[in-house]
Amino acid sequence: MSISKLLALIFGVTFVSVGLIGFLPNPLVSAEGLFVTNTMHNLVHVLTGGAFLLAALMPGRESTLILGIGAAYVAVAALGFLTRGDQLLGIVHINQADRWLHAFLAAAILLAGRIAKQMDLSRSLEAD
Repeated sequence: MSISKLLALIFGVTFVSVGLIGFLPNPLVSAEGLFVTNTMHNLVHVLTGGAFLLAALMPGRESTLILGIGAAYVAVAALGFLTRGDQLLGIVHINQADRWLHAFLAAAILLAGRIAKQMDLSRSLEAD
């Protein structure tokens, strides 16, 4: 299994899980949690996880798709910091903790995608 596929699976399962957990009352990710979410925010997490899982099913393109999702998270983070109040685009509930988490996730996803791409390339060159 390629590093990119493994990362896409890990990110995918994590995002889907966080999205589903967000629908349940809990102190971390919920309407009253440290990371404030609403139904739309939870659905975005589930859809993002689905995108990662889809990327894992696309051999040779996983790292490119991971980088694309990372770029989208850069936009989400920037938009979050530019948003006044607690409604991103008027529909996704966020708070300050979410803003910083999205910035961290953008950096982590981009870094992971870049490293995975290099490692997969290195592994394919060694196989030849």
